Amino acid sequence: MPVRRGRWTAAAAAQARVVARMRGRGHSLEDLKRAGHEGRLAFGFSEDLFPKPQEQVTVAQVARETGLEPELVERILVILGTPLERERLLDPNDVEALRHCARALAAGFPLVAFLQLVRVYAQSLRRIADAEVRLFHLYVHEPLIRDGVPELEMAEEMGGLAGDMLPLASPLIDYLHTRYLRFFLEQDVIGHMESELDASADLGQVPVTLCFIDLTGFTRYTEEEGDLEALDVVENFVETVEGTLPPEATIVKTIGDEVMVVSADAASLTEWAVALLARLPERPRPRVGIHCANAVYRDGDYFGTHVNLAHRVVTRAQAGEVLVTGQVTAAIRRRDGLAFEPIGEVNLKGFPVPTPLFLVRAA
Repeated sequence: MPVRRGRWTAAAAAQARVVARMRGRGHSLEDLKRAGHEGRLAFGFSEDLFPKPQEQVTVAQVARETGLEPELVERILVILGTPLERERLLDPNDVEALRHCARALAAGFPLVAFLQLVRVYAQSLRRIADAEVRLFHLYVHEPLIRDGVPELEMAEEMGGLAGDMLPLASPLIDYLHTRYLRFFLEQDVIGHMESELDASADLGQVPVTLCFIDLTGFTRYTEEEGDLEALDVVENFVETVEGTLPPEATIVKTIGDEVMVVSADAASLTEWAVALLARLPERPRPRVGIHCANAVYRDGDYFGTHVNLAHRVVTRAQAGEVLVTGQVTAAIRRRDGLAFEPIGEVNLKGFPVPTPLFLVRAA
């Protein structure tokens, strides 16, 4: 029931707020009534899962309590994605997060590095939360709508499932964070042992092997086979990349049918790339471009001229080819399992000087 003992329930009040917002966007009462009966507005359970704190404080108060400058408080909140209301008031959750930030900075962690780290946290967890909501909608909410489940029953069922799932998220994220933190600490130690410090590299740059992989002719394939078939191909492609990567390599990002991978070991990454193409012989076939250099590391990603160069290299490869620069062949020196065939100096878009490229095959 929307009213209990003369008072609105939290779910009903939440739904009323949604209706008011929808009315403000121009939706008619008839449309909203129909949407309500179909269960498309049945999300009031979130009020119980995420109760809104009543206490609020100003940015100035938080700055005095934490010792952070007000401008820095606002900058951190912008990075976190925490909205500042017109009155610029914060709730206790905002304050607690800023206390953690103040402790990290007081411990001596450099501000420039800390702000990058907070940005990576925010971007990663924003993506996680977005995926949680979208997948819950696609595989829980939509089926209930199609089955014609009554609105209140739907809200109750969704609330029960969400309430059971929500406590699992933080322990799983903590587990994965610890697992990957241990792995990358080990990789960092190995990197220091196996490579000399490059005195020419600027602060914030790291020596790395950059690799781009994409699917040739993917746009045409999508037009011919349809979006769903193309999506299956991309998912299989990305899963194959993830499942076969050498231990020291990391996927930085995926953009459509393109994957960016980095590694501290040029040889193992190049061997893996050659083997990957042998695993995926059918259309649309992948192609690979690899380059070694110092790259700017910022916000969990890699930037700079050499990243652009690596990306240009993959665009010159044909389907089923691995193209590498001279820096890669120099880093690998000799590898019995690989054969390098020079294809000459190639003009790459945006680079005034031709770049020597080599075609790599299994020896």
